[in-house]
Amino acid sequence: MIDLLTLEAYCNQLMAVDDFDDYCPNGLQVEAGEAVTRLMVGVTACQALIDAACEWEADLLLVHHGFFWKGEPAPLRGMKGRRISSLINGGISLLAYHLPLDAHAVYGNNAQLGDRLGFDGAAAEENDGLVWTVELPEPLKPEYLSARIDQALGRTPLHIPGHQRPLKRIGWCTGAAQGYLETASAMRLDAFISGEVSEPTVHLARELGVDYFAAGHHATERFGVQALGQHLAERFELEYCFTDIDNPV
Repeated sequence: MIDLLTLEAYCNQLMAVDDFDDYCPNGLQVEAGEAVTRLMVGVTACQALIDAACEWEADLLLVHHGFFWKGEPAPLRGMKGRRISSLINGGISLLAYHLPLDAHAVYGNNAQLGDRLGFDGAAAEENDGLVWTVELPEPLKPEYLSARIDQALGRTPLHIPGHQRPLKRIGWCTGAAQGYLETASAMRLDAFISGEVSEPTVHLARELGVDYFAAGHHATERFGVQALGQHLAERFELEYCFTDIDNPV
């Protein structure tokens, strides 16, 4: 058991939240108790995940995608009101880390995705640690990289060919990072992996000469929150549970 605010302070320091200008508040978003014994983690604080946390009788829900995004309506009504009401009525606090959880050198989504893809020697390059790269000892054919992604994530990525070269310099950024394709080109990467794809992505990949692999927003961002949750559970002797709410995007 650990005091909720003590746990938040530890996580805020570990995640270096003050280093990020994010689209949402990082840290404790909903306070519904004082102590934490049972920790559930998941990717997005949707109603299905909250219901699972209530059923499991969690004290704290740790997510990557929480609430209170810039530009969204402020009133706690409708879907948003129901979600927060369920948390408070269930005595479940909500802890969320967005960009800090993408960028963290150990527990971050990008670091964890690189580990699962077998990219030894990978490191953050730029953009606040959000773009990671690796130079492979031996180049890969695009179909072999697709197969490696499929094996690691359990889903076949959408591959947009940008050239005919073997892939040696690989970059990635999880989630909705297709906008970094021009950055990938400037870094002379052969391939760039992210989560989402949009209409301009296809043309950018072809014209910039970068193979693009869209592996799924949810699929690429399942691992950071698990790594952080497992670390917290071990350090503070918490009961721990990861719940994966399926999302094909």
